[in-house]
Amino acid sequence: MTDVIAFQGLPGAYSDLACRAAYPGWTTLPCPSFEAAMDAVRGGQAGLAMLPCENSLAGRVPDIHRLLPESGLSVVGEHFERVEHCLLAPPGATLATLRRAHSHPVALGQVRNILKELSLTPVIEADTAGAAQIIAERGGVEDAAIASALAAETYGLAILRRNVEDAAHNTTRFYVCSPAPHVPPAGTPDCVTTFVFRVRNIPAALYKALGGFATNGVNMTKLESYMLDGEFTATQFLADVDGHPEEAPVRRALEELAFFSRELKLLGTYPAHPYRQAHRGSA
Repeated sequence: MTDVIAFQGLPGAYSDLACRAAYPGWTTLPCPSFEAAMDAVRGGQAGLAMLPCENSLAGRVPDIHRLLPESGLSVVGEHFERVEHCLLAPPGATLATLRRAHSHPVALGQVRNILKELSLTPVIEADTAGAAQIIAERGGVEDAAIASALAAETYGLAILRRNVEDAAHNTTRFYVCSPAPHVPPAGTPDCVTTFVFRVRNIPAALYKALGGFATNGVNMTKLESYMLDGEFTATQFLADVDGHPEEAPVRRALEELAFFSRELKLLGTYPAHPYRQAHRGSA
């Protein structure tokens, strides 16, 4: 279904919010796992999947790095979503009545100031939207959830305080994935290319493999390593670079990378999100 976009989580999750922001008017499809979201796209139940890949505070999302290269899906876009945590509670609760705050552990780690201010005991739940659902079902005036404003709307909770996150720059980046690549024409400005590679087991292989990007003036905006199959000697790298693989500088850099690599797989080329452009070059 081309007007359906899948995400991992319950209705009201931040991924749900990202889907609605990036594709207004589309139907969002909640899935219990990242694998299920990818399966929904492969099986035709959804046209796209919105998959978080990194957060400005929490870092990368390891499951995506592991699953995406073998998923058969292509990255056709990116989206940046500002994370705005809200303190949600059932109707009748007030800041004075609250005793506990429920949420995902990452979200709880991002709202330490409000927890301290209100003397709230953190309670770990599987995800933010799930915490909101639990609080709505439980009722009472002593338990709150840390979740999105969309979760408040979805589960009928009151927003006692907005923007309770400690850091104003809390932002999550998402890969938008499709069953087939949608590569912009060569020469399209402000493209990003994402790929994974494994270097040969020789001295200075990584240094030599990446040298082509420096000599050809290609800006690498992301480079992360992670183990494959639990092997300390089997390291794969995921990278983003500015540019299009059919343009000469990027093409030459990728050719040099391929020479020193055991494996190189392009995951997608897509337009840079406006957030990237607005924050390019910032500290």
